[in-house]
Amino acid sequence: MAEWHMRPASVSDVEAVVELRAVVMRADLERLGRYDEQRVRQRLRDRFDPAHTWVIEVGGAFAGCVALRPAEDAHWLEHFYLAPDLQGSGIGSGVLRELLERCDSRGVLVRLNVLQGSPARRLYERHGFTAESEDPVDVFMVRKPD
Repeated sequence: MAEWHMRPASVSDVEAVVELRAVVMRADLERLGRYDEQRVRQRLRDRFDPAHTWVIEVGGAFAGCVALRPAEDAHWLEHFYLAPDLQGSGIGSGVLRELLERCDSRGVLVRLNVLQGSPARRLYERHGFTAESEDPVDVFMVRKPD
């Protein structure tokens, strides 16, 4: 596994995250008949909150991002994107493990949604997430603290 670290995101990171999101989500959104080149980017711009987002760096370069947004009954894991050439290298598992350890130490439930048929679902299931509900586009998952 390549060495990686996370740093707090800033407003200036939004466009790098927007472009990575468009690349990473394209295949799944096209498969679901929901890919729109502008919408995939604008949705992130509209919801990007650097206060709850970290940038993942490998070798000092932008490699991905992840957000953990506090909500009333849980934290929402959102905007978890990793450059395609780094997927499957263990970095995503390492990032997820670190964030879940933080939540576990506080006894916090973690929720997320993943697109139907996305290979990312297997990553989440390996880390203790279970499906709570589904619709034609999304699978809503939850993980109780260890």
